[in-house]
Amino acid sequence: MKEKRGIILTGAIIGIIAVLLVKFGNPKNMGFCIACFIRDIAGGIGLHSAPIVQYIRPEVIGLVLGSFLISVTGKEFKTKGGSSPFTRFILGMAVMIGALVFLGCPLRMILRIAGGDLNAIVGLAGFVVGIFIGIQFLNKGFSLRRNYSLSSFEGYLFPIANLGLFILLVAGFSMLKFSTEGPGSMHAPIWISLIAGLIVGALAQRTRMCTVGGIRDMIMFKDSYLIFGFLSILVVALIGNIALGYFNLGFAEQPVAHTDGLWNFLGMVVVGWGSVLLGGCPLRQLILAGEGNTDSAITVMGSLVGAAIAHNFGLASSTAGASPNGKVAVFVCLAVVLAISIANCEAFSSKRSLGKANS
Repeated sequence: MKEKRGIILTGAIIGIIAVLLVKFGNPKNMGFCIACFIRDIAGGIGLHSAPIVQYIRPEVIGLVLGSFLISVTGKEFKTKGGSSPFTRFILGMAVMIGALVFLGCPLRMILRIAGGDLNAIVGLAGFVVGIFIGIQFLNKGFSLRRNYSLSSFEGYLFPIANLGLFILLVAGFSMLKFSTEGPGSMHAPIWISLIAGLIVGALAQRTRMCTVGGIRDMIMFKDSYLIFGFLSILVVALIGNIALGYFNLGFAEQPVAHTDGLWNFLGMVVVGWGSVLLGGCPLRQLILAGEGNTDSAITVMGSLVGAAIAHNFGLASSTAGASPNGKVAVFVCLAVVLAISIANCEAFSSKRSLGKANS
């Protein structure tokens, strides 16, 4: 249990910070949501024009910079990349679209459960199913191939870009877009959000926090290290929500959520499956990008484009439920993730090679 204290403490701190961010102005059950925040940033820089979800979220910037700073000081910053970059870009898009059909990333799924949103339990079921499917392909030899060492400057570019975006935010750059109503207009003060992100980014880098990894490791290796962080976030956020009066048990009238169970489930199947293939959840991708992994930076860029596509083409859900376009998009994403799983699976490629040899 001693070696798990760090991940438990990290989860507890994330849970506390998430609830406090709501108290300071973030939408309820959205102290942290990587998918929602990247979506808001996409709107803030003009990649989509949905007026209620446009804001430069300092929490995301803080996550990247926190990971960068702690990895540099801990001599863990290593620039590497080149592992199927465009495949990762496409998977990042698919995961984002699935998350926006559900209305939240895996981290927000935990926070929604902690706030009493039973729709998120349906999402959790889909998330676990998606992870389980992904594991079957891992067991059959799925791989996006090795990565390679790159120049240090390549790894610095993503943190530098985030720092530049933050400078534009605090400088009030006129070309940025900001919501005046809806979730995008609800946010904690800039510096509180940034500090929260820095703290969580540093802790997540040190402990390797990953919501997908916790469930994956429990199923594959019976290793409970990461899942203790998952459970710690849930328990502490639950206590915080009850203490501050945010807890609301039920399916109906949940903040920034819908009750369309099938699409909550299937959206998170895409997220779980795609994240297993990528090697980590959206939070983990930001942390890895901060410590020099350019493949993860490309994945985040795919997520940014996926968020823009989701809102430009009406794929994202609303509180009324999944849109017709979003329902079609989920099946398209499932087909894409399946194709990527098969194309990069050693067991299937071996069969294809054997068939060619026999012919």
